Amino acid sequence: MLPANVGKNFDALYDCLTDPLHKSGPQPGFIAVLEHIPANAKFDKEAREQLLDIFRDAADYWNDRKVPFRCFYSFL
Repeated sequence: MLPANVGKNFDALYDCLTDPLHKSGPQPGFIAVLEHIPANAKFDKEAREQLLDIFRDAADYWNDRKVPFRCFYSFL
């Protein structure tokens, strides 16, 4: 579960996926599941790509720290 303040703020989402978890000590790994990503005018292709880029960046962040991070997603 993510805090409500991430809302539509992709920077806050990235921070939520990295900073607090990093500060909590060693991690065995992470699995993120994004179900039913919308595909409509309010959440267009560019917004979907930005969202997925955040998770790619988080995966890179954790990879640099030798912590597994996997993200699975599906579109609505």
